[in-house]
Amino acid sequence: MENRFAVILAAGQGTRMKSKLYKVLHPVCGKPMVQHVADEMSKLNLEKMVTIIGHGAEMVKAQLGEKSEYALQSEQLGTAHAVMQASSQLQDLDGTTIVVCGDTPLITSETMENLLSHHSETNSKATILTVKAEDPAGYGRIVRSSSGLVEKIVEHKDASAEERKIDEINTGTYCFDNKMLFETLSKVSNDNVQGEYYLPDVIEILKNEGQVVSAYQTDSFEESLGVNDRVALSQAEKYMKKRINTFHMRNGVTLIDPDQTYISADAEIGRDTMIYPGTIIKGNAKIGEDCEIGPNTEIKDSVIGDQTVIRQSVVHDSEIGKLVAVGPFAHIRPQSSVSDEVKIGNFVEIKKTSMGKGSKASHLSYIGDAEIGSDVNLGCGSITVNYDGKNKALTKVEDGAFIGCNSNLIAPVTVGKGAYVAAGSTITEDVPGQALSVARARQVNKEDYVGRLSMNQNSNS
Repeated sequence: MENRFAVILAAGQGTRMKSKLYKVLHPVCGKPMVQHVADEMSKLNLEKMVTIIGHGAEMVKAQLGEKSEYALQSEQLGTAHAVMQASSQLQDLDGTTIVVCGDTPLITSETMENLLSHHSETNSKATILTVKAEDPAGYGRIVRSSSGLVEKIVEHKDASAEERKIDEINTGTYCFDNKMLFETLSKVSNDNVQGEYYLPDVIEILKNEGQVVSAYQTDSFEESLGVNDRVALSQAEKYMKKRINTFHMRNGVTLIDPDQTYISADAEIGRDTMIYPGTIIKGNAKIGEDCEIGPNTEIKDSVIGDQTVIRQSVVHDSEIGKLVAVGPFAHIRPQSSVSDEVKIGNFVEIKKTSMGKGSKASHLSYIGDAEIGSDVNLGCGSITVNYDGKNKALTKVEDGAFIGCNSNLIAPVTVGKGAYVAAGSTITEDVPGQALSVARARQVNKEDYVGRLSMNQNSNS
């Protein structure tokens, strides 16, 4: 196989987005647009990938990291000028270069692979990715000869009435013979209204020089969608959501209402898991088999074990084991680890806490900065008092301990193995294993108090 190279055009600011965030960094299903493009390109067996950066250069580099090399376009003078910035990295290399815009998040590796194959099979010096559009207005039209070869690209404003009837459009993605691309870029002129150097002019120059220029037509219009404003961003989100949800359903996941289910591009979900409406799964979430998730649940960057049920709850940056029940209305905050067969019930919040196998916090509790052993029962209203205004401290509850309702554990403190804490206690010292700790005032009953109180109030009126 010949050498393959790629150029991603990601230097534009995207003024029509009307945003402080640079265009290609806007997320689609939780992943920045340029990351979608780079991830798909990475499947093409490339020798080198070069991303052209400009506005937000450091942020784009931080996003893509070592996945790509970079070339800076300090002035945005058009797409041909942008590709020219990669000349030091690419111009002397033999092979084929694919050029893709960083604001086309829906393009797939399959389509790019087909484009590259067509380019090679037709011995073309340039190949254009095209698609048929129901409404081609505003797009460049592909004018073909009777033999099917590309004669020219005509912009909508320059097209004749007959040419405007053509429904095959230019998507803005191209393949080139690499050396010929960079030789031809130097011939591109900026003699146009915008005073910019346009990449499609390379096609015209090659054609005029007698080189073979071809087009590969994809049947997926959505892959050609370039995101230039918030309206197009919402369209890309809709298309991507449908693609992701369809993938999971075809791989054995049940989505009760796909239109009301949002799953990130990087999420993994096991077979026979059921996702209820209103569920949002973000980031690198990994959900096991035979789970029930939702309704109205948010999971982000977390691992969920098999046969776990999470209802109307939030789980962020945590790990949950098998056969766990979470919710309704629970909040699992970052850096928490929940072992198998645990119950985290309604209105329970845990943060930076590990819970051992079989433990329970069934109602109305806050457990933060804690190590909870196995088979521990945290009664309704149990609180780890972990913050003194300056520092966080650790609470330990060892295996088999029982914490009564409305108990405060003032960290740092340890409740030993098998110990009992009486309901309503405020524990400030360690509790030995197998001990009963009672830390509350003795009950005092004042007989006839209410009657005397009423007499005093009447005498003062």
